[in-house]
Order: sequence, then structure tokens, then C-alpha cells
Amino acid sequence: MLNTPNTEERLGNKPRHIVRYFMLFMSLVYMGMGAWLAWTVSQPANPVTMHFAQIGLTGNRLRLLGLVFVIYGLVRFVRSYRVNFRSSSLSDPDDFSNR
Repeated sequence: MLNTPNTEERLGNKPRHIVRYFMLFMSLVYMGMGAWLAWTVSQPANPVTMHFAQIGLTGNRLRLLGLVFVIYGLVRFVRSYRVNFRSSSLSDPDDFSNR
């Protein structure tokens, strides 16, 4: 097998620092997109709602899709925050590396 360095060895810790904030940003994007979808349902007919209507997403279905995006964004935010920003002094019961 080739003795090539892995990504962390090649790039160091800097990308990890950027990735943690990108993950939080993307979770906010999902929550915002879900809120926007739910908000567009109550707006008068416009080109955006017409595009959703063409694929069968109107009324409650569009609200449900928006709610799914908001919930997914919240779950993603909580998971990425726990993984990347929690205090290192807290012990993780699932972490077997310190045993």
C-alpha cells in the first residue's frame, strides 16, 4: 500500500476550523430555507409558488416540507455544535479512546 499522508496530515488543523463553522452555517441555511418555504405558502401566487405547484407541492405539503427542513436544520445544528464546540473537559460516554 502507498505510504501517502491523509488529509489531516496534509492540510493540518486549519480546514477543520473552517469546516466546523461551515457546518453551522449550512444548518442555518436549512432552517432558513424551511422557514422561507412555509412563508411562501401564505403569499399570493408568484413564480416561486407556481414552480412548486407544478410538482404537486401546494398548501400543507409545502408547509410540511418547510417544517422538515427546519427540523433537519435544528438536528444538524445541535449535532454539529455538540461534536465541534463542546468543552473538551466533558467526558463522552461513547468515547472509548481514553480507556
